[in-house]
Parts: sequence; structure tokens; C-alpha cells
Amino acid sequence: MKLRVCSSALVLALVLSTSALLVPKALAQNTPADTAKRKVKTRVVPDFPALAKQMNVTGKVKIEATISPDGRVTSTKVVGGSPLLVGSALDAIKKWRFEAAPKESSEIIEFDFN
Repeated sequence: MKLRVCSSALVLALVLSTSALLVPKALAQNTPADTAKRKVKTRVVPDFPALAKQMNVTGKVKIEATISPDGRVTSTKVVGGSPLLVGSALDAIKKWRFEAAPKESSEIIEFDFN
């Protein structure tokens, strides 16, 4: 009985370890890092919000931008950053223009407010 339990545990461990090795390879094919980053043609620097200045708030804001084939930012999603700084970063990134590409893409853009 003890041998049967040990062999069952060994088989289960092999199955789980094999499946764990296969999952990252499948996910790695769909990562944005595999696609080339699009070059920025027009970059707008965000204004430092007055309230953030008064409160001495600094930091980084990360935004995921979806870019149409013609190079315009079609949608944005805030990934991280202070709520006092996010609005200014969103206003700026919507004015950015990228090089044209055959299909829609997304980029993570980071703004540093100091």
C-alpha cells in the first residue's frame, strides 16, 4: 500500500511539473515584448498639476495605450501612479502620435513627475 501511495505521488508530481513547463512557453508567444515598439513621432510632455506641486507629490505614472494603425492613441488604461498625476499624463498621451503600422498595438508608457 505504501509503495502504491508513493508511486501515485511521483506520477502526480511528474504530471504537474510537466504542465508547469508548458504553460510559460504558450504565454510567451503572446507577450507584447515580442512585438517591436512603435516609434513616437509627436511627443507631448505633461504639465505638472498645481495641486500636486502644492502637496509636493512626485512619482511615476504608467499608462497602457492602444495605438491605431495610423498612429493615433485610441484608448488608455492607467497601470499605476498617483491619482493627482494621472489626469495630466492621460491628457498628454492622447496627443501623442506614433509611426504607422499594419495593425493596432499597445504600449506601456511611463511618465516621471519630479
